Amino acid sequence: MQRRRTGMIALAVAMGMTAILGGCGSTGSSGVTLRLVAADYGDSAANSSKKYWDRLAQEYESAHPGVKVQVSVYSWNDVDRKVKQMADAGDPPDIAQIGAYADYAAKGLLYKADDVLSIPVQADFLGQLSDAGQVRHVQYGIPFAASTRVLFYNKTLFAKANLTPPTTWAELASDAAALKARGVKYPYALPLGPEEAQAETMQWLLGGGSGYTDDIGTYTIDSAQNVETFTWLRDELVGKGLTGPVAPGRLNRADAFDAFARGEVGMLNGHPTLMQQADRKGVKFGMVPMPGRNGTPKSTMGVADWMMAFKKSGHRDQIGDFLDFVYSEKNVLAFSREHDLLPVTGSASDAMNAAEQDKALRPFLSELPLAQLYPVGKTSWAQVSADLKKRIGRAVAPDGSPAAVLGQLQATATAADSAENAK
Repeated sequence: MQRRRTGMIALAVAMGMTAILGGCGSTGSSGVTLRLVAADYGDSAANSSKKYWDRLAQEYESAHPGVKVQVSVYSWNDVDRKVKQMADAGDPPDIAQIGAYADYAAKGLLYKADDVLSIPVQADFLGQLSDAGQVRHVQYGIPFAASTRVLFYNKTLFAKANLTPPTTWAELASDAAALKARGVKYPYALPLGPEEAQAETMQWLLGGGSGYTDDIGTYTIDSAQNVETFTWLRDELVGKGLTGPVAPGRLNRADAFDAFARGEVGMLNGHPTLMQQADRKGVKFGMVPMPGRNGTPKSTMGVADWMMAFKKSGHRDQIGDFLDFVYSEKNVLAFSREHDLLPVTGSASDAMNAAEQDKALRPFLSELPLAQLYPVGKTSWAQVSADLKKRIGRAVAPDGSPAAVLGQLQATATAADSAENAK
């Protein structure tokens, strides 16, 4: 069936405007309301993502009088659950921007990416991110924002203790001990709380030489290397009081970032948005690759968050036209700069690499092509990730058993994977 994209592409090419397809013209519909649920990347009301989406919605509506865009923004603690509740009730939003897509794709709830996106927009995505958005070689997940991780350290605290940034786990533990001796509240902040424990966990697993899956995509959560990694964390960091007054299983990423911005943290694993937060508070910080067991790991962790289009409302054309607008170079750059995130399109990445105002992000941009992402294409990942958020903190508790906790997580993952493959 021919789509409205065919005519739009021809018009856009003729006008030399393929990068801004979504902003030129109307879909010809009337009385359509698109419901968008999105995650909040801000750390306060002042820079809440709701401001960005409200501004974008108003701009789009002014050019498309027949379409309203109703925006709901939730914290990362709540947004995935909110969308799941809506989908389970049979009333999903038209568009969701959250952390995982594959389970919805497996249930047949989503449009394929090429059902809704114009060809130029699809072609502009970074290749490894488009690949990560596939389930059984069909793309449903549309990358929205990306980041990589580095070790942030407080330059002032390090200078007072005559420390240099660590390159190995042993050096990290030694630096943390020196910071503790000088009264630093969180020598190393280890957020394994429910907000984003899967990210901190993955970075440590990669540093230990393993990960969530092997090279062919089979879960290896309880591998010997991973058990060794969490045993080291329990014994050499948590057990020696080097991770601060809040138990890692109760420390969320946002709280760890807030503590870093207050000058209470010596080191932590952070993504680009922490730069802005620390700058606002006047914290002098440095950034180096996250140490591995014996040096810099061969892979760093990359994270991509996802946009998806639900089929229930039948608003395919309107959804596609709005998403073309969202993914214009101008809008991708605006969001990335607002929250110090990495753009997911080649055009915006090139623009950011060339712009002097974005030079602080270049270390993260250079890491992205080789970064290892979560196994988001597995429909089991959402369940595995949710289970991990609940359990992983127990692995580093003083009386915790890394082997037992990782074994339980592996059992969940294996069962979920088997159920997926049986479909």
